Amino acid sequence: MQRRTLVALSLAMTAAALPAAAQDTVKIGLILPMTGPFASTGRQIDAAVKLYLAQNGSTVAGKKVEVILKDDASVADTTRRIAQELVVNDKVAVLAGFGLTPLALATAPIATQAKTPMVVMAAATSSITEASPYIVRTSFTLPQVTLGIAEWAAKNKIKKAATLVTDYGPGIDAEKTFKDRFVLNGGQIVTEVRVPLRNPDFAPFLQRVRDSGADALFTFVPSGVGSALMKQFAERGLDKAGIRLIATGDVTDDDILNDMGDVALGVVTSHHYSAAHKSALNQKFVEAFGKANKGMRPNFMGVGGYDGMRVIMEGLKASKGAGGEALLNAMKGQVFESPRGPVLIDAQTRDIVQDVYIRKVERVNGQLYNVEFETQKGVKDPGKAK
Repeated sequence: MQRRTLVALSLAMTAAALPAAAQDTVKIGLILPMTGPFASTGRQIDAAVKLYLAQNGSTVAGKKVEVILKDDASVADTTRRIAQELVVNDKVAVLAGFGLTPLALATAPIATQAKTPMVVMAAATSSITEASPYIVRTSFTLPQVTLGIAEWAAKNKIKKAATLVTDYGPGIDAEKTFKDRFVLNGGQIVTEVRVPLRNPDFAPFLQRVRDSGADALFTFVPSGVGSALMKQFAERGLDKAGIRLIATGDVTDDDILNDMGDVALGVVTSHHYSAAHKSALNQKFVEAFGKANKGMRPNFMGVGGYDGMRVIMEGLKASKGAGGEALLNAMKGQVFESPRGPVLIDAQTRDIVQDVYIRKVERVNGQLYNVEFETQKGVKDPGKAK
């Protein structure tokens, strides 16, 4: 952001401070991709935020909580403009959402300048929380969920692996984490492929993987794109060639898993949430989510939004409806039981610490699910594990 823009924002915030204090409504600016190729992320988080408020009420400290939903269509310049308008014109106490890493990073300077907390409910590049001291994350990081599948692969007779990731922050994080841990455990990377973020055609890249002699393909693609990858994996005959598909859980996203069909059966992934997670709290969450949304199954984006709303509301209770530093401090260090399992918002890093599960796609009662069979307890983002 240009300096003159930041100065203008600072002046506007100063002028707005006194009127905001007198308001009896606490506003939350929710910025999501509700249209475009990543609209499924926005739809999940919006539904989860509404469900949390429906279940827990929309008042705090005697003030009404108002969520202002804005669609950025996954365009970073739009995200930045909307965030500035929400801070200056609407005087929101907190910004939330952020479906992709570039969108979160575009907003970070505004959060810092305005001293407005920013809750990242989806974006997963490790470094995001370091872009502003006002960022709190309730989703996950790619290194956090990649270590598990890298360790599982090395223990399960996979000697040679290819990697295929989307060419942006989370993909590069996943690629590096898998490669480092897999090689450390004696594995060999035979080819590395990066594909474009928007409108990728996987076919030529998958042919390279088939020709590489790999035992398995490790892959990461953003939520919503896995269905196309899975289809082309089968069309290119990689499964029939004996190449196993292993991945982070973004690929077998609960929201689209049933549409993938039998090619998804047996795919092993590591991730922090499955709709099939066996806890009473999750069963209640899945049932309520589906009931409120015409049978839609929650995915990891949905749980990131649900928990993000929980962190904001509990923070507002503690700060008596105040935003700024008071809200930020009240969100740090929260410990609670989520539909995904036990979680902690680490007070030092403002990032989430959570269990990570190894899962396999199985057919259960006629539907495909990521069935968990191993658990790594209390996993911190490796880049912040010191």
